[in-house]
Amino acid sequence: MFRYVHFLLIACLLPFLLPAQDKPLFNVLGFYTGKQDLAHISFVQEANPWFTQLAAANHFSYTATNDWSRLNKDTLKRYNVVIFLDSRPEAPEQREAFQQYMEQGGAWMGFHFSAFALTPSAYPQNWNWYHNHFLGSGQYASNTWRPTSAIVRVEKKQPATQHLPQIFKTAPNEWYRWENDLRQNADIDILLSIDPTSFPLGTGPKPHEIWHSGYYPVVWTNKKYRMIYLNMGHNDMDYGGTNCSLSSTFSSPEQNKLIRDALIWLGTGSLAD
Repeated sequence: MFRYVHFLLIACLLPFLLPAQDKPLFNVLGFYTGKQDLAHISFVQEANPWFTQLAAANHFSYTATNDWSRLNKDTLKRYNVVIFLDSRPEAPEQREAFQQYMEQGGAWMGFHFSAFALTPSAYPQNWNWYHNHFLGSGQYASNTWRPTSAIVRVEKKQPATQHLPQIFKTAPNEWYRWENDLRQNADIDILLSIDPTSFPLGTGPKPHEIWHSGYYPVVWTNKKYRMIYLNMGHNDMDYGGTNCSLSSTFSSPEQNKLIRDALIWLGTGSLAD
């Protein structure tokens, strides 16, 4: 009888004796398409495991999906941050759900091709709120080639850039130029831009694929929303040969700090340690 009572006592107390499972500080949902351009596929394939490891080390949850139908009101209310890894939503109901999510205080991080729009192309500029109001960049204008590292300059200190030196070297990337001058938009805070010491940037072979001068923002936020856009996310590839990756977006420690600190800021509203 004593053993039975002892067993019942332990069984009742066990939930209180065992360490409690930590609740994530915040929840992140990453959307991706993972088709067409090999460089974007390469980025997605390394980004999802990287964010999973980052989540484990920083006590948040990360879920990745290529099912864009999950970009709906019921799903979004369970997540504090949404990431667009390599594209944007195309369905009208998904776009509407995302706009409502952001206008109601949701948070977003976007990489590289998630801001792309060009009319005419397979991704026309047919979402004015997103490209002109939310991002502020308008349409894509041109890019460097091949993907190369750049020296970037921190334009403004805030939670995402708090641990960065004034200038640092990025991972290799294809860098975009935009239709709109973000410096003229009062809602936009440019966080990082290409430092002039990067020029010439790109290797060609076409002359217009090499930048020799100019001002190019590569990371920015819109003060009306909890958001950050990073132009990074296009690896160098051995196109037409092995089709293998020749670079990694996560090869720059400083760039990794930027992504980590930005995500923690979006997820918690506070500074990273």
